[in-house]
Amino acid sequence: MAPIAPANIAFDHDTPISTGFNDTYFMPGQGPDESRVVFIEASRLAERFNALTDDEYLVVGETGFGTGLNCLLAARCFAKHAPPAARLHLVSAELHPLHPTDLARALGHWPELARWTGPLQRGWPAPTPGYHRIRLADNIELTLMFGEAAEFWAHSRIEVDAWFLDGFAPARNPAMWSEALFQALAKRSRPGCTVATFTAAGQVRRGLEQAGFAVQRVEGFGRKRHRLIAQWPGHSRPRKLCRGRVMIAGAGLAGATTARAFAERGWQVRVTDPAGIANGASGNRFGVVHTSPSAHLTPQNRFYQLGLCHAMRWFDRLGFPRCDREGRLDGVCHFPPDERTRVKFARAMESGAWPGALLRRHDEGGFITPGGFIAPRAWCGCLLDHPGITVTDQAIEHFQPGAEGRIGLDDGSHAVVDFLVICTAVAARGLPGLGWLPLKTSRGQVSHCRATPESRSWQRAICHAGYLIPAVDGLHSFGATFDHDSDRPVISPTDDRINLAQLEQHLPAHFRALGGNDIAVVDQRAGLRCHSRDTLPLVGALPNPSHNPHQFEAGVVLNLAHGSRAITHSPLCADLLADFAGGGPLPADPGLVDALAPERFILRERRRDPEWLP
Repeated sequence: MAPIAPANIAFDHDTPISTGFNDTYFMPGQGPDESRVVFIEASRLAERFNALTDDEYLVVGETGFGTGLNCLLAARCFAKHAPPAARLHLVSAELHPLHPTDLARALGHWPELARWTGPLQRGWPAPTPGYHRIRLADNIELTLMFGEAAEFWAHSRIEVDAWFLDGFAPARNPAMWSEALFQALAKRSRPGCTVATFTAAGQVRRGLEQAGFAVQRVEGFGRKRHRLIAQWPGHSRPRKLCRGRVMIAGAGLAGATTARAFAERGWQVRVTDPAGIANGASGNRFGVVHTSPSAHLTPQNRFYQLGLCHAMRWFDRLGFPRCDREGRLDGVCHFPPDERTRVKFARAMESGAWPGALLRRHDEGGFITPGGFIAPRAWCGCLLDHPGITVTDQAIEHFQPGAEGRIGLDDGSHAVVDFLVICTAVAARGLPGLGWLPLKTSRGQVSHCRATPESRSWQRAICHAGYLIPAVDGLHSFGATFDHDSDRPVISPTDDRINLAQLEQHLPAHFRALGGNDIAVVDQRAGLRCHSRDTLPLVGALPNPSHNPHQFEAGVVLNLAHGSRAITHSPLCADLLADFAGGGPLPADPGLVDALAPERFILRERRRDPEWLP
């Protein structure tokens, strides 16, 4: 994927105009009316939303998001006509997203849409390629795809019920209205899918017809004589949402975020963990919400970037942290520990892959990214505080995959669920049939020291070779060590000395402000991180390694191996799994989904040895 160039626009009163394409985003003075007639009414959305039941959903796809007017009006129509438990998924592509200030100015002219413009503006992504998920309401999700519409829709796995074929006029932007786009629309259309567009240009009519749509020319809006509507063959039928019973094994960061994602979609959720809430690797006083910038937009690096952005939207939506004792999200200072890392940050800035909203230079050297620090245990408690979630302390001893999975617990009881999500880190290998999972551990120890009058003024978390947390309740947390040779979370005085030496080497001024050689470690905590061999987590359906790696154990999914970054990456992974189980578009592109899929390790082994078995 390529870096994203934001839109260059000017305003003529309340009408935004693209200076690059020399075209308006909508008909001057008639934006909402044009959008309502051309897209909402032409797609018969009120009628279709009214026909939904509480367990059904529709997907509306769009080729040019622009100001978001079409999607916002669709959201308003859905809120008015659909039953409260039905769901709407809006999926829109945009190659040149608006700058936040331009978006705010455009949306400010439509106060009647404030219920949906507020969440859109708060969640508006930085201009980075890929999928960006924004929740406009409890039952309305918007997925923005920043990039070329034809390319994204061609590679998408999303099935669409209604298309908004929007963008700058074909004469102004012929590259978008391509044969590749029309073929992609056909590929992603469900039976009976409708198409609505403002244009009647011949290349659009011919492109839709050649792709297999039945096209009709109708009266245009305003000064336009004609426009097109179209339909894909077949009869339109809404899809059923999958909602039922899910058990989450593990109450750490991965388990708590997964539980919340399922509960918000209407599932009955049971979380079980004999250690209690956030008492494993998620149990540190504080953790840093951060990522590592890179100029290379590989699936792995895009996961790091999009995971951070997704997590920040979760924190905003749930109002966390709720007080300073739970953390602060006012950015992270990065002081690269060596020249190689400094060059990596600098190249990320120069590449355009990390826009200024995500990466900028620090006044005292180093760099600043979004994020901050939070208390993991408080965050897990916030996530699990939902009427659809029950937390128990049993351990899973065995499970039987199937349409209704039967789970045996250590107290002799059994549970029958539709889905089992395993979030128990390396302990997952102790479950029957999961010993093959490519998981490994590293022991880490974090140290705590008392704040000084000078250090109490520090506001941001700092990352270097380790990290330093601002004072909370008079204590700083710093560390942490990495020990790949130990699988026991024991406290080691040597590790405290390593953490202090690292602090002195990379943050000498901070080391002196904390007392220098007189710093006293007053507390510490050790834990085990769980990693995969390629450092990405395992997120997706549990494969059956004895057979075709694309065959899966029905109703069993994994959310494992987040290493030291579960606090940042788990919200995106949780939404991915909940949408996978429940139906509807996923919050990540196929390349990223495949990079996280557990079967990737089996496929790699089979490429080396076709007869490989675990």
